[in-house]
Amino acid sequence: MFVGIDLGTSGLKGVAISADVSVLASARRSYATHRPAPGRAEQDPAEWLLAFADVVAELTAQVPSDSWSGVGLSGMIPTLVTLNDRGEPNGPAITWEDARAESEAEELRDTVGGEDLYARIGQWVDGRFLLPMFRWIGRHDPERAASTTAMLGAKDFLFAWLTGHRATDPSTATGFGCYDLREERWIDELVPAMSLPDVRESSFAAELFDDRADELGLPRGVSVTLGAADSVCATLGVGATDPGDCAYVWGTSTVVLGVSTEVRLDPAHRFLVTPLATEGYGLEMDLLSTGAALAWVAELFDVDGPAEILRLAESSSPGANGVTFLPYLAFGEQGALWDPDLRGALDGLTVAHTREDVARALVEAIAVESRRAIEVLAESDIAAREIRATGAIATERFFLQELADATQRAVVPVELPSAAAAGAASIASGTASPLVTATPIEPDLGTSTFWEEQRERIDRLREQLRA
Repeated sequence: MFVGIDLGTSGLKGVAISADVSVLASARRSYATHRPAPGRAEQDPAEWLLAFADVVAELTAQVPSDSWSGVGLSGMIPTLVTLNDRGEPNGPAITWEDARAESEAEELRDTVGGEDLYARIGQWVDGRFLLPMFRWIGRHDPERAASTTAMLGAKDFLFAWLTGHRATDPSTATGFGCYDLREERWIDELVPAMSLPDVRESSFAAELFDDRADELGLPRGVSVTLGAADSVCATLGVGATDPGDCAYVWGTSTVVLGVSTEVRLDPAHRFLVTPLATEGYGLEMDLLSTGAALAWVAELFDVDGPAEILRLAESSSPGANGVTFLPYLAFGEQGALWDPDLRGALDGLTVAHTREDVARALVEAIAVESRRAIEVLAESDIAAREIRATGAIATERFFLQELADATQRAVVPVELPSAAAAGAASIASGTASPLVTATPIEPDLGTSTFWEEQRERIDRLREQLRA
């Protein structure tokens, strides 16, 4: 039996799978994101470790620990953890939601050449990458910068805490902003004067510290596998493993990832190129505010979470009675538009409009941005026959039908407690078998014109506000 752990944005999820890839148990613990100023998002690594211990305890209550053959890791990227000379965090972790380092990213692109850097690392570096984040620390918190001897991603910090090895996998390394995809090494001239983790394969494993095993109630000698970024593990978890497959991973943000056999760059740098845990690369676009946007509107409306926003949306008519919602609520966008200056907006409101109309406008806007991402993949010869969708929306028929209609693709809902954790367990077990199959939701081909009109409406409003 193998356990997968996903250190996500809003919480840590654990899944136990059997040798035949059946889900045996699952657990989750939340932790807080602190937002000390607009555009900032920080977490306390100590809370990750407490959540990890709680999830392990809950899993061992469901599946005895003496049956654990290994643990695989997954985690959000890019998220920065800086360490002092004792190997301890010397400040809060700066998560991928944080946009404070846009100026530092722009300076880096101007110095190196944004296009040249993109050609080497497959990423259009903005303020959400670790290198600009650390440059921001150097400029605004010189005491912390001076005491920093190493920096890690979130998952890799957990791996080091469990095993003593400072290592990262290629997919997580891309979030640093200085990893050469083709040469498979750090770009020396960009690396700050500190220790970066060794880059190892996702399958790299080390034994759990004896003291950690005793502390967690696990057998000594349990193997911990390095794993990969959450998007990569979730892609494996939903079974999107063949060239041309497409994964749609819904969470706080949403990953749209097409599977390619080779490194492909986009002239307009609309997607990232991410090494997969097996062979090939993911052409990846991240819609920064999807689950977070639904949660935000749910809080404003004082209703019971994102699922209730979808219920409200379904009660409005297509087109939201003229309301347009720009869904860029995360201080920018990293989808096909890739613009850190984009912000959310509502347009067309009157006293006749309802909560249902606002909710519908948001859902349709997310579907439009999803359509845009699928079209970019199609331009890069990833003409996905179907979209394998997972996350909280995997049980939401209304949204899945909207997604199918907007993209004109069949959508296969993959219901898992955590696709990323399941994928991490799959890496630890050495199998890449799909964990779940489901019946596709077919698109209504007669809605294509409607969705093209919705896209034009959103684009027109966005450009008007930009002007």
